[in-house]
Amino acid sequence: MSMPSPDIEQHPDVAVMRNRYDQIAETPVAQSADGLAFLAGLYLATSPWVVGFTEHSALTVTNLVTGLAIALLAAGFVASYGHLHGLAWVAPILGAWAIVAPWVVAGDTPDTSAVVSNIITGAVAILCALAMMSSGMRRSRV
Repeated sequence: MSMPSPDIEQHPDVAVMRNRYDQIAETPVAQSADGLAFLAGLYLATSPWVVGFTEHSALTVTNLVTGLAIALLAAGFVASYGHLHGLAWVAPILGAWAIVAPWVVAGDTPDTSAVVSNIITGAVAILCALAMMSSGMRRSRV
């Protein structure tokens, strides 16, 4: 005879953890990091047209997809960090991908302006993601 497994959503600790994550998301550091990550994602998505390297179609598509993913993650963290905190590790990886993408994606290496744009935007995305992750870790130790 098998016993029905309890629904984890009904566990009292889940509500406590979500409340703690919501409090973390309301701190000025978290709000700044989320806002900057959102703007970095939008800039990365539009950078091929802003900087002018749309002739590199592979990098254009990579920046568009990666930038939208960063922006969507940042918007999701603002809306509900308690539900999405498990995806926080993805944002620094996307930022690192933005840094190495000019050399990794197929095609010619783009101009210096495109490379510098990707490096700066990727670094901002990484720093914002690490700030958000560290605020969650620092708060959980208390």
